[in-house]
Order: sequence, then structure tokens, then C-alpha cells
Amino acid sequence: MAAEETKPKPPQPAEKPAPAAEKQTNCLSCGKPIRKLKRYYRNGKFYCNKKCWLTMLKKAKEEKK
Repeated sequence: MAAEETKPKPPQPAEKPAPAAEKQTNCLSCGKPIRKLKRYYRNGKFYCNKKCWLTMLKKAKEEKK
């Protein structure tokens, strides 16, 4: 029994770190690159301006119907 207790355990795989959340770089509506100085943040997402945000709202309403 003593021989069984001294057996080395197989190495366990190292835990992988959680992937970092990707940073949103383009407007969801028009696809333009979002600059730090000019961005419109609504509902957890970035848009390039209010017009693009409103068009995404309209598209979402049409998809629901």
C-alpha cells in the first residue's frame, strides 16, 4: 500500500484565463470607425451619432414584426 500512496499524480492542465471582452471599434449601424471624441453610447453599445442609433432602433422594431 505504501507504494501506491507515493505514486506521483499526473500534471493537471493549467487553467486558462478568461478571454478579455472585445472592444467595439465600429458603429453597429453604418460600420464607421468610432473615435474616442465622437461616440454615442446607448444601451451598452457605441454608435457614431444619434442618427445611427435611431436607425438601429427602427431596424430592430421591423425585425420584431
